[in-house]
Amino acid sequence: MRTDLIERYDLRVPRYTSYPTAPHFGPAIDGQRYRAWLGALDPVTPLSLYAHIPYCAQMCFFCGCHTKATKKYAPVTDYLGALADEIGLVAEALPARMKATHLHFGGGSPTVLTPRDFVRLTDRIGAMFDIAPNAEIAVELDPRTTSRDFVAAMAGVGVTRASIGVQDFNPQVQKAIGRIQSPQLTARVIGWLLGYGIGAINMDLVYGLPYQTVESVTATVDMAAEFRPSRISLFGYAHVPWMKPHQRLIPEAALPGLAERWLQYEAAGERLKSHGYVAVGLDHFALPGDEIVTAQARGALHRNFQGYTTDAAPALIGFGASGIGALPKGYVANEIDIGRYKQAVRGGELPVTRGVAISPDDRLRREIIERLMCDMSVNLDAVAALNGASGDAFEPELSALSPLEADGIVRREGHRLAVTEEGRPLVRAVCAVFDRYLDAGEARHSKAV
Repeated sequence: MRTDLIERYDLRVPRYTSYPTAPHFGPAIDGQRYRAWLGALDPVTPLSLYAHIPYCAQMCFFCGCHTKATKKYAPVTDYLGALADEIGLVAEALPARMKATHLHFGGGSPTVLTPRDFVRLTDRIGAMFDIAPNAEIAVELDPRTTSRDFVAAMAGVGVTRASIGVQDFNPQVQKAIGRIQSPQLTARVIGWLLGYGIGAINMDLVYGLPYQTVESVTATVDMAAEFRPSRISLFGYAHVPWMKPHQRLIPEAALPGLAERWLQYEAAGERLKSHGYVAVGLDHFALPGDEIVTAQARGALHRNFQGYTTDAAPALIGFGASGIGALPKGYVANEIDIGRYKQAVRGGELPVTRGVAISPDDRLRREIIERLMCDMSVNLDAVAALNGASGDAFEPELSALSPLEADGIVRREGHRLAVTEEGRPLVRAVCAVFDRYLDAGEARHSKAV
């Protein structure tokens, strides 16, 4: 990537896992509004469910998640009681007992739960919703707190996919980010998963961490590829210590500069391709037969709060403190503070504190942005027609794209846009042109790569 393009377009822009994005959610959407939106769902609408576990055994310095470290299990037990109550409140607000086609457990670390409590949680969800026989059930794993018994419990409740956090295999980098995790430990957990029949495995890697170099990042990629996970996510570290105070423990002087980050991203991506992985969207790579590769090929790839997915459910319900949901009428976000979350739920209230109603213009722009993020291309006329609009309405945006077009980031043929291969890392900058809420200089977003 040319240095001048790096400097020009490496702006602070959203990751576009939703549109409008979370910083534009507001207090006008509360639990009462959420209840009305739930009740208005068509009973045959397939649901995607997400359960957030906001606890870890130890806080990693790089973490950007809504979580807290605990050495005692009592707070986890107390939280699970409130989570079970919230699941019941949501089920009661729905027009009927509804079917779920996707179920995702994230955090934090779901592996902080005991196997017994993990089963209880899945049983609670199964008691309130019909889990489709072919549902994808995914769990995020921290290998440091994953036991064989927990993996056995996962298999017992029908988990089909596991996402393993690795970040980096280099000991110096691991020490700097507060996450010591040997390759042998990762291998052991993968062995358990395969042994219990959970063969769909994701692996998360991160570039832009302290002490990383192009050589160390590609070495980590080589080690990760030896495990042959079906999917590998390659994320750029977002250093936002003003939002996440524990990131102040990161040695800032050891963070790679802008040009070095880009070199790491490009080198890691090329190395993954050399290992047989296919680039999917902005930051995912998958083996050729994986579902997200085939979905991308037929234009059926989607993007939600869990990233790239084949999940096409029109309603996503998020449970737990900081859980986010997406319904046909808008987005909702639960209370982040665990104490206030529990208080609301135990008072019989849906714990939503923020959200945004979606306008017809939002739906149109959301579809444009999703197609750019997933397909690296979009036909404005086709998307506009599906939303009862005209592609001519985007002449101002097309004019604003002229600099990116001149720099070879995007190609334009009439109202058809295609992000170039060189421009793939900057697709978020292309999407930002269609974001009518965005001030691209806002520091509350992460950098483009």
